[in-house]
Amino acid sequence: MLASTRRMYHIARVLIRYRLHEYLPDEGAFRWLRLAARLHPAYYQDDGEAASLGKRLRLALQDLGPIFVKLGQTLSTRPDLLSPDLLAELSQLQDKVPPFPGSEARALIEAALGEPIDAVFAAFDETALASASVAQVHAATLQSGEDVVVKVLRPGVEKAVAADIALMYQLARLANCTSDGRRLRPVEVVREFENTLANELDLMFEAANASQLRANFKNSPLLYVPEVHWRYCRKNIMVMERIRATNIADETAIHAAGTNLKVLAERGVEIFFTQVFRDSFFHADMHPGNIFVYTDQPETPRYCAIDFGIMGSLTPEDQHYLAENFLAFFNRDYRRVAELHVESGWVPRDTRVTDFEAAIRKVSEPIFGKPIKEISFGAFLVSLFQTARRFNMHIQPQLVLLQKTFFNVEGLGRRLYPELDLWTTAKPVLEAWMKTQIGPRAVLKQMRYHAHEYAKTLPQLPLLATRILQQIDQPPPRPARAKQNPRLLAGTLLLIAAVALWLTAHPQGFWQHSALAAMAAVGIWQWCKPGKT
Repeated sequence: MLASTRRMYHIARVLIRYRLHEYLPDEGAFRWLRLAARLHPAYYQDDGEAASLGKRLRLALQDLGPIFVKLGQTLSTRPDLLSPDLLAELSQLQDKVPPFPGSEARALIEAALGEPIDAVFAAFDETALASASVAQVHAATLQSGEDVVVKVLRPGVEKAVAADIALMYQLARLANCTSDGRRLRPVEVVREFENTLANELDLMFEAANASQLRANFKNSPLLYVPEVHWRYCRKNIMVMERIRATNIADETAIHAAGTNLKVLAERGVEIFFTQVFRDSFFHADMHPGNIFVYTDQPETPRYCAIDFGIMGSLTPEDQHYLAENFLAFFNRDYRRVAELHVESGWVPRDTRVTDFEAAIRKVSEPIFGKPIKEISFGAFLVSLFQTARRFNMHIQPQLVLLQKTFFNVEGLGRRLYPELDLWTTAKPVLEAWMKTQIGPRAVLKQMRYHAHEYAKTLPQLPLLATRILQQIDQPPPRPARAKQNPRLLAGTLLLIAAVALWLTAHPQGFWQHSALAAMAAVGIWQWCKPGKT
């Protein structure tokens, strides 16, 4: 509690120091807070008074630490919400956070590897190549001659993050005392954020994430993921291949290469939806500091991603509901969108679907058929929030990362190609995914996937079917609670056994196929044969 109080005091002091308290509303209790700030010694420091708002905000976020830097990184991708001067300043938070000394980085690497740095690297640059909120990166060359980058966690970052998380929990519990707060489920959101940061502060997790994403996009023309050098990875350091590509924020170089910006923007959207729906494993920190482009083939540019500390995944249920929601939304089938929200439990079961449908239509119709540059997503989100409040829609913590990433992708698309039609680009990816989830092939794929589970119970199915057949004509000892058809159950079991045998054993030859055909035939006969119920 004492630590949280000190942290809250520090936040207030930083806001006052950089004159950010002046942007609080000049009414009600906020007016008294603005007046009270003049009594604090930080008010009389000269640090931020003469600087622009963008610079003051950037410096304040840097002073407040890693979590607030990440907030600035997210805001820096939203040109529709912030002015150009604010964007220019906050963009520096992506990879230009002041670094810690290279000598400290060298000492941390040597302690982690247990040997002198010269024994591992033929060359090591103590000047940081890039520096971000929780770690910084140094260029190096392995003894084998391969160019690599070495990522090193900032010393003491775990303690700083833990203090901020504790404060966030206190604020979340305070917000939970109101009806709006409970609807937003702030404690669950903070818990999800805490889990995400825990992975980001362990670089072995990041290395594993990079390897998985690299495998998912192996030989893909859309995205390249650098190779991890596992031998030199530890909890606080990671070594991976150094890439030679153009940062997505370097618009001058991208234009000079003659890059097809329309294709580049569309491929960014395609990569996002492919990660979410094909792989259920997506890069959830896609600010410009982490995205590069290979422009050697300007008509078919290829993305390259780095920094895999924050990754997201969805359950099959969430995937299915999201895909159906997106497709229904793209098709303007607002009735289906409303039904899906009720079916998934995102809104209460007693919600009137017709009313919810009308509210969604009111919010969504104005944005269709327009390029991104003509759409105010800020106003759209405000309208969605008002709709959510009216229908008591709950925030889904597991979807917070997805929402954040989607905003990043939209902001990137706006910057690259303002005419981008987000809906037309995403729809084919979703339709292709849905085709793999629905129909006979999808059923067969699922059955093959679960074949090992079927094999465990397979030997018991014929015996169980036989016992049921023997009991068909025997009256039950007491009245049954509900009508059952033993023949139907026996036939079903025989059919399941036949399919499971085929999936697991892949029989060859006349006798094996004949046995399976007989088992299936008996099962069908039991389905069709008239009998007692």
